[in-house]
Amino acid sequence: MKLNLLTGILLTSLISNADNTTIGDVDMGEVKNSDAFNQVKKMLGKWEGKLYQESGVIVDTSSEFKLVSNGNTIVEKLIEDGVEMMTTYSDKDGELVIKHYCALGTEPMFTVASLDKNSIQLKSDPTPGYDPKVNNYVESIGWIFTGKDTIKVNASLNLDGEIQNQYSLISKVD
Repeated sequence: MKLNLLTGILLTSLISNADNTTIGDVDMGEVKNSDAFNQVKKMLGKWEGKLYQESGVIVDTSSEFKLVSNGNTIVEKLIEDGVEMMTTYSDKDGELVIKHYCALGTEPMFTVASLDKNSIQLKSDPTPGYDPKVNNYVESIGWIFTGKDTIKVNASLNLDGEIQNQYSLISKVD
């Protein structure tokens, strides 16, 4: 009887902690993500396609989205025309926080402007203090899920005091 009770307690303990990661003897706790974070999770994997700039120039683009930090952060490696950049996505107090490490030399942050089952639109967060008359930076990013493995990515950039729009059409490759 004692053996059955001990086995039951052990199994219950293992089942209740099955979704929690431990580092050594420290339980990292249950991961809870916002709806916006879960929308970005649809991007996990590798994507390739073309970037269409407002000037008419078309270049290769690719992204790889990885879930890290016990499921609390997504890291995107973005390559446009051979130039690598990085973006992080994480939750703070139930809100998605995005930081982009841009080839323009700025690090804009974004908040969610709108969200539905087929898209997420991000707008510039004023926290970094960029001035569009002085700084070049990404103003907005938006993903429209056009199919199971296809996405249209819209972006607007503040370049030398003017907004330049561009978009990418990407497909999942892995």
